[in-house]
Amino acid sequence: MTTWLNMTLQDGASPIMEQLIFFHDHTLMIMLMIITTVMYMMTTLLWNKHTSRFMLEGQLIETTWTIAPAIILVFIAMPSLRLLYLMDEIHNPTMTLKAVGHQWYWSYEYSDFTKLEFDSYMIPQEENQASTFRLLDTDNRIVLPMNSPIRLVVTAADVLHSWTIPSLGVKTDATPGRLNQVSFSINHPGILYGQCSEICGANHSFMPITIESVSANHFINWVSSLS
Repeated sequence: MTTWLNMTLQDGASPIMEQLIFFHDHTLMIMLMIITTVMYMMTTLLWNKHTSRFMLEGQLIETTWTIAPAIILVFIAMPSLRLLYLMDEIHNPTMTLKAVGHQWYWSYEYSDFTKLEFDSYMIPQEENQASTFRLLDTDNRIVLPMNSPIRLVVTAADVLHSWTIPSLGVKTDATPGRLNQVSFSINHPGILYGQCSEICGANHSFMPITIESVSANHFINWVSSLS
């Protein structure tokens, strides 16, 4: 999760998020080179006194400054398109989780297991313990196995919501009457936090999402204890 004075993106907890961070750094480096070049040229133009009264056209430089941006855009577009297709790919999921958005809480259903469903509410401030994070922790956490492809199916029961976990690189709209799906895999054990990122009403920021990533054996024991 984000910490104080963190000027960069959150640490990636999934392969897609790690690729998104690499793409961000790649694009930022290209932008830095463009800004440096433009600033150098502007400074040079301000300080030199050379003029040419015989120069009426410059076809070479006009061709150059037309082709060069196109080439730069290709270097940005290719990894971007690759990431878009990777994010839409569903890789033979080992399990399916269904999330239903309500005002102002989430409901979850483990579709592969019978009668395994629960509601997830934000822990009120007066009940919040010192070990939990304000406005981010829930009374029922989503328990998921790590290193396993997981399919998430998202919908809403009333208004628009958005199921978002920044460290996973997942943001899926929850639309009433429609099922949206996304696939992800968690790299390491731990607790991941997210929120509803859709302006679905006055209290949409009080719809936190908490995922507890555990080992496969721990997940099987957790499912067995609830069955």
